[in-house]
This record gives sequence, structure tokens and C-alpha cells, in this order.
Amino acid sequence: MHYLLMYDVIDDYVARRAEFRALHLAHAKAAEARGELLLAGALAEPVDGAVLLFEADSPEVAERFARADPYVINGLITRWQVRPWTTVVGSLLNQE
Repeated sequence: MHYLLMYDVIDDYVARRAEFRALHLAHAKAAEARGELLLAGALAEPVDGAVLLFEADSPEVAERFARADPYVINGLITRWQVRPWTTVVGSLLNQE
């Protein structure tokens, strides 16, 4: 299954993220190496959120990621949520 982790960010996110960016990216790369995180990035124009795509058996994988994310821990994220995403077309589909 695919899950979207969606972040809402603080107003001065771009200015404040530099301090925690290396830790956040290391956290994301570790999730990618485990095969959990497929894609991730900030929304642009305006930079007011981020979306991370996970592949997992349950939403707990994405929820655990968010709870341990340096951006969340250090207050750069005002709100996060995990939503199941029913994917139907694309090369990343899990064909069963």
C-alpha cells in the first residue's frame, strides 16, 4: 500500500530549516534505504508544506517517520497527517 505523509509548515520554514536540514535528510535517506520512503519533497510557490510517499503494510511506518523527524521535533511542522493513497496507475505500483 501507498501512504502520503503530508506536512504543514511554519511561516518562516525556509529560513529556519537550515539548522535541521542535514538531520532531516539523513532521517529520510534511512527510510529510503529501508525501502519505505519512495519520494519526498517540499511544495513550492509557496513553500507551505511537504509531501512524502511511503510504501508499507500499514500507516504506522509513515507515522513513526513523522514522530521521529527532526523537523517535527523542532517545531517546523505545524501539523502532519498520514493518508492511504489508492494508486491505480504508474511504475511504482505494487502489482499483486
